[in-house]
Amino acid sequence: MTDLTQIQVRERIEQRLASRHRKEKLFRGLGIASIAFGVLAVLVLFTDIISKGNGAFVQTAVKLEVTYDPAVLGIDEVDEESLTWANFTGVVREALRERFPDVSGRSEKRELYSLVSTGAPFTLRDRLHANPELLGKTETIWFAADDDVDTFVKSLDDSAEGFRGRTSDQMAAWVQSLKDSGELKKRFNTTFFTNGDSREPEQAGIRAALVGSLLTLLVTLALSFPIGVAAAIYLEEYAPKNRWTDLIEVNINNLAAVPSIVFGLLGLAIFINFFELPRSAPLVGGLVLTLMTLPTIIISSRAALKSVPPSIREAAMGMGASRMQVVLHHVLPLAMPGMLTGAIIGMAQALGETAPLLMIGMVAFIVDVPSGITDPATVLPVQIFLWADSPERAFVERTSAAIMVLLSFLIVMNASAVLLRKKLERRW
Repeated sequence: MTDLTQIQVRERIEQRLASRHRKEKLFRGLGIASIAFGVLAVLVLFTDIISKGNGAFVQTAVKLEVTYDPAVLGIDEVDEESLTWANFTGVVREALRERFPDVSGRSEKRELYSLVSTGAPFTLRDRLHANPELLGKTETIWFAADDDVDTFVKSLDDSAEGFRGRTSDQMAAWVQSLKDSGELKKRFNTTFFTNGDSREPEQAGIRAALVGSLLTLLVTLALSFPIGVAAAIYLEEYAPKNRWTDLIEVNINNLAAVPSIVFGLLGLAIFINFFELPRSAPLVGGLVLTLMTLPTIIISSRAALKSVPPSIREAAMGMGASRMQVVLHHVLPLAMPGMLTGAIIGMAQALGETAPLLMIGMVAFIVDVPSGITDPATVLPVQIFLWADSPERAFVERTSAAIMVLLSFLIVMNASAVLLRKKLERRW
């Protein structure tokens, strides 16, 4: 080969190497760009949710001096029956008229009465029920403001005019008067965590939905984990390798990709229409989510069992252990971290599901906190769905706040799965 030919070959190799390096840099850059886009999307999502939802953890309150006047209440003594019929609304209105004595006319009074929440009379009833000696006395109480007033007050932090909505000029002047005199403040919204659902945003809370979610998850975990682990052990340790087990494995993998609403239709047909179980109950919700979660738990459990070295089984059997003793005493403890991780991830997936639960009636308006798995209940994702469809502006921030609570639960569950795996896993 001449010197000229060698030079040409070297140049050609160098050009190809440079081209390969450029393509590799481009490929690496595309990967980094994809990750950056994903992180940016998550940041935008979290920023939007937090900016909209943090206002729900604060509630505007109005201070009023109320008098438990027996004449206004229409009662002479405090007992269960009289409290049921007592005119607490009149007491609240009387307190508002005393605070703003210049108000006259029906329309002005109607606007004045709408400064505080319609739940104010129930607050007075609970106070008088707990303290009967208050009858005939006067005390100062902070009442939750109406949702329109609450929205208006919070919007004043962003602009001088604020968001008026249904708040008239007269109401804005009353709000400013209360604010100047220190009779209006923003406080932590405990109602959001202690109340169930309500048509009034300032009285709406997530407690009933949270309890419903926990009961549903308990049913799901109690059924799906033992069934899923047992199925995985049989398929991995006992089942013969033939076309039938191959068919079962393929169908389990396919079930993991079935849309969740299909499981809701299945639950509606079997558990409600055939077995006549109660609608909108955590029991039925847990059964449906069990069907949906089982493929995930079986697949992760089989992967955990496969990761146990065959030498563990062979050594145990060499010492005279039976097949069941090998599985229960050696293989299962070593595979348990992976199984628990898969179960937690399956539970986290079930916690965020909405579509299958809509099909079994868990979209109903539930105010009371469920006390058992057969009581009517809703779950947190469905509660978010209902609030997102409500026209009141105050429900926007409550929807975002509920999403923040749900995301917190999901992050805690996924972090628990990671920590559990790192703590319990063994390397060999």
